[in-house]
Amino acid sequence: MHKKEEVPFVINQKLYFDNRGFFQELYLNKNIKFNCKFTAFSTSKKNVIRGLHYQIKKPQSKILSLLLGRALDICVNININSKNFGKVFKFILEPGKILYVPKTYAHGIGFYGEKNILLYHLSEYRYVKYERGIRYNDPKLGIKWNIKNPILSKKDQNHPSIDSI
Repeated sequence: MHKKEEVPFVINQKLYFDNRGFFQELYLNKNIKFNCKFTAFSTSKKNVIRGLHYQIKKPQSKILSLLLGRALDICVNININSKNFGKVFKFILEPGKILYVPKTYAHGIGFYGEKNILLYHLSEYRYVKYERGIRYNDPKLGIKWNIKNPILSKKDQNHPSIDSI
């Protein structure tokens, strides 16, 4: 019997609006089984692209919430034993949207808001020695970021293509 392969998906949590704004429960264990080992957040300027990142050992599943701004979230299947290896999933994130990314996916995000805050819940610790990446503009992936002059870290500028996996 084959285990069903996990794919990224949006977690639909209700928003409770009033005259102050809204309230939302980000993660409920009864809705999705997720063992959070740590939580982090990042701030990003408009036109920043982070990724595509993954860890070769101790891979991380992620629950992501954009607290401020607007972004394009990209997930790429990096399971070389999967018939969906290299498949790209795209999601528009805005405050109130929550995304689950399985550990068999590289993750990247491009920011469109003037100010952006991303909250990460991760199933595994960060291990710098296991961190790897895929070039954000790898022609084999055909990702259209809609960002003309992306702001990238030096590390993200030098990632290899998906063929390196």
